Amino acid sequence: MQKLTKAEEEVMHLLWEIGRGTVSDLLDKCPDPKPPHSTISSVVRILEKKGFVDHKAYGKTHEYFPIITKEAYGSRSLGDVLRNYFDGSVTRLVSHLTEEEKLSAEELEALRRLLD
Repeated sequence: MQKLTKAEEEVMHLLWEIGRGTVSDLLDKCPDPKPPHSTISSVVRILEKKGFVDHKAYGKTHEYFPIITKEAYGSRSLGDVLRNYFDGSVTRLVSHLTEEEKLSAEELEALRRLLD
């Protein structure tokens, strides 16, 4: 699975949110200031070439839908972070999360339960 650029990832998040939609539907979900229609259209076509998105044509209108789940991409991305920033060490990753992210007592307790 290829890595996505920031713009591609943002469009994928919109598509995961709506499930299926046209470029106009995606544009409606974009925060202001909205990018040009052509930009979203280009990003969606790139995502399709990369194998993240497919479409169904209704005449000249294309309805796009994700073919990679958010969970699958997230799992792959987390694996990349683990390898590239924590030398593959889950312990170092969890240590970072507990020290730098200021986990709440409830979150720490949930981690303890998972580890037991």
